[in-house]
Amino acid sequence: MFILLMGPPGAGKGTQAALLVEKYSIPHISTGDMFRAAVKEGTPLGLEAKRYMDAGGLVPDSVTIGIVKERLAKPDCQAGFILDGFPRTLEQAAALDKTLTELGIRLTRVVNITVPDDELVRRMTGRRICKGCGATYHVAFNPPAAADKCDKCGGEIFQRADDKEETVAKRLEVYQAQTQPLIGYYREKGLYTEIDGRQGIDEVLAAIETSLRGAGA
Repeated sequence: MFILLMGPPGAGKGTQAALLVEKYSIPHISTGDMFRAAVKEGTPLGLEAKRYMDAGGLVPDSVTIGIVKERLAKPDCQAGFILDGFPRTLEQAAALDKTLTELGIRLTRVVNITVPDDELVRRMTGRRICKGCGATYHVAFNPPAAADKCDKCGGEIFQRADDKEETVAKRLEVYQAQTQPLIGYYREKGLYTEIDGRQGIDEVLAAIETSLRGAGA
């Protein structure tokens, strides 16, 4: 089961990835996880990536693709994986194709969890975090019992800068611009499935599983 999982911030991708990991016993691999693992292991590519990250720069594609290949070649990926956060460009998609061919892997499905931007803004701007223990709340879906006070530790509840409306809108704009070409790329290959992320968690999971069965998984 080799799944490429796409979806904008706030679409519930992380929730679905966790459920798929539990169901299929395959690793969930995000770009951040790959970088951290490569740096921790001290691989040549990991050390090169660390130099760029420490300097506050973007890690170039040549390094990113090499780290992806290192990770996907590990034994725990032989039976499948959920790849999340890569590719982000057509050039990276072509490089991923080449890497998978070299590893003898064929993607089962590309699953994109979609949610309209206005709903994503509502989900993300309503998120609140406790300064004391890090507990997460939402003003609409999971509010604390007392306004601005954590139920668990009594700490102050605040809104992260990343969750402010102007920042969320910009993140979504960048994501949509990056993602649109990839949708066409994978649709042409017959791998693409779009799932409505406005459904309940169980319904979204059922739709993903249906798409995987349709791919012969």
